[in-house]
Order: sequence, then structure tokens, then C-alpha cells
Amino acid sequence: MRFVDEYRHEHSVVRLAEALRRSVTRDWTVMEVCGGQTHAIVRFGIDALLPERLQLLHGPGCPVCVTPVELIDKAIALAMRPEVVLCSFGDMLRVPGSRDSLMTARARGADVRIVYSPLDALRLATELPGREVVFFAVGFETTAPTTAMAVYQARQRGVHNFSLLVSHVLVPPALEAILSSPERRVDGFLAAGHVCTIMGTAQYEPIARQHRVPIVVTGFEPLDILQGLYMVVRQLEEGRAEVENQYSRAVVPGGNRRAQEIIEEVFCVVPRSWRGIGSLPQSGLGLRPDYAAFDAERRFALEASGVQEDKECQSGLVLMGRLRPVDCPAFGTRCTPEHPLGATMVSSEGACAAYYRYRRA
Repeated sequence: MRFVDEYRHEHSVVRLAEALRRSVTRDWTVMEVCGGQTHAIVRFGIDALLPERLQLLHGPGCPVCVTPVELIDKAIALAMRPEVVLCSFGDMLRVPGSRDSLMTARARGADVRIVYSPLDALRLATELPGREVVFFAVGFETTAPTTAMAVYQARQRGVHNFSLLVSHVLVPPALEAILSSPERRVDGFLAAGHVCTIMGTAQYEPIARQHRVPIVVTGFEPLDILQGLYMVVRQLEEGRAEVENQYSRAVVPGGNRRAQEIIEEVFCVVPRSWRGIGSLPQSGLGLRPDYAAFDAERRFALEASGVQEDKECQSGLVLMGRLRPVDCPAFGTRCTPEHPLGATMVSSEGACAAYYRYRRA
């Protein structure tokens, strides 16, 4: 398959890994900021090909994983209302809230439906005019344009029984939080290629300059990741701190301007709480006043509950790159995909889920 097979070519992977090993002369630590990259690294054993002096950390690159417990509880509360159809991407259903998940709510009779796009939820709202259809809008900048388009079309078409429970988050503030931490261990970043297909590369340039850290926009196949690491290491060894684009087959510097325009039309930047991390200023997207009528929290008068996360769950440390999943005392015993303590164990992009699936042996 084009753009897949050639990026998994075994001999090319081995040659690039050898070149990477020869290029490392000091101890360096690189963080990938994408759950898809984390799963590729663990699945294909990319970390086992690296020199000992090059260490990888897994960052907060899973939007499902950073969705706060309080919002999941609000989604469950909405789903339990008889007039509501709660629509969500599939990997949100088993993520635990403070007591339950959307999956257990559905087992108790809640109308929770898996959709593949927010536009599917909008179509459902037109088919069910007597019900309130709420889409649980989760994701980084990658999924924000389709969410924005759904609510934009709802207003244009006069679909009044459609609303959003918004939990969109932004990548750059998360990088700032990691780099500003007194426990910083990161020398360079692999940035998520799919985010940059939307937003471009310019948003990372102030971060690279201010914190003197290389940032390389990277794809998701083994050769992508190894080449991205090689580019980061080359910068570190040469004393440079720049934004580079490994994923040039999909990313252009300016990103997708049409997608950016629909985001800007519908959303504004707001503070956002991140599960396991806490509140980060200007790190999320919320509906603009013109679209406030489509805000499910406002429409249904949902109030903050002040719930606490499970204290045994160490997902916050995992998301900030301070703890490897296998080093968590609950990993694989008290925390499994069947009985998760946190989202990182059940999300399709969660680091704990990757290690449970590919590294338990």
C-alpha cells in the first residue's frame, strides 16, 4: 500500500537505525507528542533499535486520555436524560469517570451511540426531531474542523436539537507546560503530523526559540519516527533548536487554511482542564458567543461537580512523561483494559494500552 509499505521497509529501517546510533554522542531524551506515534513505537519495537544514550518519553498526545473526569461525568449525566441521544467516538465509551463510564451508562439504558464524525451526529439530529442529540466533542486541532463544520451547518440549517459537549484541547500549551516544569527531562520533541496538517508548523517556532528545544513534525510509520528522531538528534548534536518538517508529504508550513478558518469562525481559545495534569491556560477551544446556543453545558445547565480522579491512577505522570506505564504499580494487575483506573489504559492512543497490548511479556 502506497505511503505505508515503503515506510515499513525492513532494510531501510535497519539502515536508518544504524545511522541514528552513529550520530548520538551524548545522553538525549526525546518526547513524542502523539498517541499514534506511541503505539507505533511500542508495536514495532522502535525503542529497541535506539542507542542507549537516546531515551524516549511518551507525552500527552492522546486527547481521550486528557479529557477530565468531570466532563465524562457530565456526558454520562446527559446520556441518562430520556430526551438525550449522546453521540461519541468509540474510544470514549470505556473511559472511566468518577464512578461509571458511558459504556455502563448504556448498559443501564442510556441512549449512547458511536459515530465516526460529528456530521453523523448532526444527521441523526435531523432524523430525530423529537430528541436532543449531543455530540461529545473530543480531540486536538486535528478533529476540531469537523466539529466546527457540524455546528456551523446546524446553525445554517436551523437544526435546534443539536448541541456539543466540548473538550477540544490544543497541543502548544501542553508543550509549554512540560518545558516549564521544574522536573523537565525533555531535550526535543516529535510533533504530531496530523495536527500540523491542520495548523501548520509556525505555532511551534516560538516554543523552539524560547526553550531552546528542537521540534520535528513527524509521521506515524517506523521510518517516519526514526527519521524524525534522527533530525532531532542532529539538531541537538549541532546545538540547534529549530522547527523542522519530516512529514512533508502531508504537512505544509501554513497548514490547511480552510480548516483553520472554520475553527476560527466557531471556536475561541479558552482555559481547559486536562485529566491528570490540571488546568492549563488558553489550552482549549470553546464555542464563540454566536454559537453559544449549541453549548450542551449551557443548554442543560450542567454544573461543575468538583469530582476527584482516582488517586491510585498514575496516568498524569504517564501523560507528562514522568512515569513509564510498566513502572506503575497498578499496571496489568489492578488496572487492565477490562477494569481500567484511567483513560490511558483504554484509549486507542493511550500509552498504557500500548504497553499492555504489546509489552506485557
